[in-house]
Amino acid sequence: MDVQTTLAQPLQNGSNKAQNAANITSDFTTFLKMLTTQLQNQDPLNPMDSTDFAVQLATFSGVEQQVQTNDHLSRLNGQFALLGMAQLSAWVGKEARSTADVWFDGGAIPVIPNPAPMADNLVLVVRDSTGTLISREDVPMGSGQYLWLGGNAAGDLLPPGRYSLSLESRIGPEVIRTSPVESYAPIQEARRSGNDILLLLRGGVEISASEVTALRD
Repeated sequence: MDVQTTLAQPLQNGSNKAQNAANITSDFTTFLKMLTTQLQNQDPLNPMDSTDFAVQLATFSGVEQQVQTNDHLSRLNGQFALLGMAQLSAWVGKEARSTADVWFDGGAIPVIPNPAPMADNLVLVVRDSTGTLISREDVPMGSGQYLWLGGNAAGDLLPPGRYSLSLESRIGPEVIRTSPVESYAPIQEARRSGNDILLLLRGGVEISASEVTALRD
C-alpha cells in the first residue's frame, strides 16, 4: 500500500473521523517515517522516482490543509449557532402565537379562530391532555378573537392543566372543516435541538420556532 492510498483511507472512514483527523494533522513526522519505510523496502532495481516523493508530500499537505479548513468551518458554524441563540434570547418573555396546546390555570385564554370561508356557525372543541372530549361551545361568527373561559360542558371551571382547542366550521349541522385554533402563550425558554430551535411555553408546552406565526410583548 502506498502513501497516497494510506492517506486517503481516513477520509473514507466516517466512524473514525475525529481520530483520523488527529492522525493526519499531528505533524509531518508520521509522513517522514512512511517515506523512510518506503525507501528501506523499495526495489533497488526499480527505485522510486524523486517526483513521487514530491507528489506524496503535496498530497499529504493538501489533505492536512483540507482537514484544518473543515475544522475552522465547524468552529464558525458553532459561532453562528451561538449568534442565532443570542438573537432568540430576545424572544424569552414575549408571547408566541401558535396552534400549540394551551395551559389553563384559571384565567381566561384569548384564542384566534380561523373559520372556513363558507361556514355559517362555529364550534370550539376542547379536549384534555389524554384526548378526551371536555366541551363544545358555540363561537360567534366574525369574532377576530374569542375568550375561552375554561369551562366544561356543565359550565364548571376546569382544573389547571393542558388542553387542546380546535374549531369546527359548519354549514348548518354539517362540519365542513376542523382546524386548530391559535392562541398566545409566554415563552419561557429557547433551546437548540439538532438543527431546530425549540421554545418552551407556559405549562411545559414545547413547540418548534418554525410554528410561531406572531410575537408580541
